Amino acid sequence: MSADVLGEWVPDRPEDVAAVFAERDFPWWIAGGYAIELAVGRELRVHGDLDVLVLRRDQALVRELLAGWDLYVADPPGRGELRPWRPGETLQPPLHDIWCRRTPEAPWSVQLMLDEAEGTRWVSRRAPAIRLPIDRLGRTSKTGIPYLAPEVQLFYKAKATRDEDETDFEAVLPLLDAPARAWLADAIEVIAPSHPWIRLLLPVSRT
Repeated sequence: MSADVLGEWVPDRPEDVAAVFAERDFPWWIAGGYAIELAVGRELRVHGDLDVLVLRRDQALVRELLAGWDLYVADPPGRGELRPWRPGETLQPPLHDIWCRRTPEAPWSVQLMLDEAEGTRWVSRRAPAIRLPIDRLGRTSKTGIPYLAPEVQLFYKAKATRDEDETDFEAVLPLLDAPARAWLADAIEVIAPSHPWIRLLLPVSRT
C-alpha cells in the first residue's frame, strides 16, 4: 500500500541501528541494500527502508529491546496490511516482516525480518534446503556493524530482481570469492533454475 495509507518511511542509517542494538547478546545483521553497501564500502543508491535480519528464536529479546517503539507485523505477509505486534506475542511462520517506528507519530524507520534457524545453522524461510552455519551468515564492517553476507543477500534479491537489485549484484560480484559464488549459484538454482545471475556466477563457481 502507499505511504498515505501505511505511513511515511524515513529509514535509519546502519549506524543508528547499531547504536540501538549495541551490546545485545543475540545475533543481528543489517540486510537489504544497505548490507550490499556495507560490503562494497560505498553508497550505491537511495534507500526507501532499512532492513534488519534477526533469528525468529530471538524475537522475544528483540521485542524487549524495542519495547518503547511502535511495532507492527505484516499480517498476512505481502498483502499491504499491518497490525500491532502485541507485547508477549510469539510470531509464528509465515509471519516474518515487522515495521518499526519510535513513536506512533514518527515515520517508519526500521524493517525487521525474522528468519529461521536449527541449532547452529540458518535455514532460509523461502527454501528450507538452503542452509548455512550461523557464524557464516554475516560479516562485520570496518566500523563494527554486522551485515548479511552479500551472497546471502543476493539470494534473497534473486527471487524477483528489480533494477536496484541488478545494481547491487554488479557492485558486489567482484568481491565474491569462489566458495561464495558457488554457494549463491547453487542456492539460486533451487528457487530460479533459469536465473541469468547463475550464468555470471558459474565460470568461477564450477572451476
